[in-house]
Amino acid sequence: MSVTRAAGFAATGVVAGLKSTGKSDVALVRNLGPSSAAAAVFTSNRAKANPILWSQAVIGDGVVSAIVLNSGGANCYTGSFGFQTSHLTAEAVGEALGISAGDVLVCSTGLIGVGGQDFRDKVLAGVASAAPALSEEGGHDAALAIMTTDSKPKEAVVEGDGWSIGGMAKGAGMLAPGLATMLVVITTDALLHSEQLDTALRAATHVTFDRLDSDGCMSTNDQVSLLASGASGVTPTMDDFTAALTALCADLAKQLQADAEGASHEIVIETINAASESDAVEVGRSVARNNLFKAAVFGNDPNWGRVLAAIGTTGAEFDPYDIDVTINGVRVCKSGEPDEPAENVDLTPRIAHVLIDLKVGAAEATILTNDLTHDYVHENSAYSS
Repeated sequence: MSVTRAAGFAATGVVAGLKSTGKSDVALVRNLGPSSAAAAVFTSNRAKANPILWSQAVIGDGVVSAIVLNSGGANCYTGSFGFQTSHLTAEAVGEALGISAGDVLVCSTGLIGVGGQDFRDKVLAGVASAAPALSEEGGHDAALAIMTTDSKPKEAVVEGDGWSIGGMAKGAGMLAPGLATMLVVITTDALLHSEQLDTALRAATHVTFDRLDSDGCMSTNDQVSLLASGASGVTPTMDDFTAALTALCADLAKQLQADAEGASHEIVIETINAASESDAVEVGRSVARNNLFKAAVFGNDPNWGRVLAAIGTTGAEFDPYDIDVTINGVRVCKSGEPDEPAENVDLTPRIAHVLIDLKVGAAEATILTNDLTHDYVHENSAYSS
């Protein structure tokens, strides 16, 4: 049920004709209250899509009554006409549901440059179909409607003590951090105000979505939204809520990693004993974005030299000749020298774990990525055709 697991929410997904496949492509999630508190984080890409520009203004007062999302077109680099489309979409939702357009978040995903009159007409028609179809059982339908190159919907639920959190996500490519890394809608029936939601959301995304780096490509449309209905009447402690929210975001992030375009390996890069958390993140991300390393994993080749070479490009604190590297449980490099034979490493399982020991401190961080495959290149070479 994902976003409708939490009390006080209704959702749906409908076919508006934006996808050539004929599958659903407009999703609508309504907060039924009694509270309408919300928070959101957005891509830090300077090239932002029109729905991002609209939603950044909407979230300013921390009040959101509904969120509408479309797949099949990014409405990015479509000029003032495209921004007006986002505005009109919010107005259509507001009119249909009897709420203010200024309390409606708008999200779009798909090909950049798509957002002309035909796109507008279909999105508005989709809103007209979605509003009367809202249901407290419609969470899964909404999760299906936001998919693009995803092979499956991503949904998660975490139960609290008398309250719950539900979420849905889309994303299979252009997964790189920048406050948010895909389209995600999270709902909760906990009774919290917008400032609390914002604090918890930023803490959760910092260690989950911000550390999913499948291909190093940051989208123009990334948004993670958190809506609270307060319908449970329960106010959890901030520690309990943040922990539950982080667990849900981690679940969704792993689902996104597992469904990354063309991937044959899910790579977990764990950096330990770093001087700082930021150093650990920088080292892990450098390895995650190294195409030579990612290609090696695709070929089941435990080429640890590529790991060290990637680490060496960072500004992190370490002795380049005193680093240990362990791949799938086999320490192939000790203190910058060969250790156990690389042929002892089995990279045939889908999960590949890389442990990097910098030996200079006590901080650590984990980055999630994928290998670089023929299928990834093929899929993205034909994305707009």
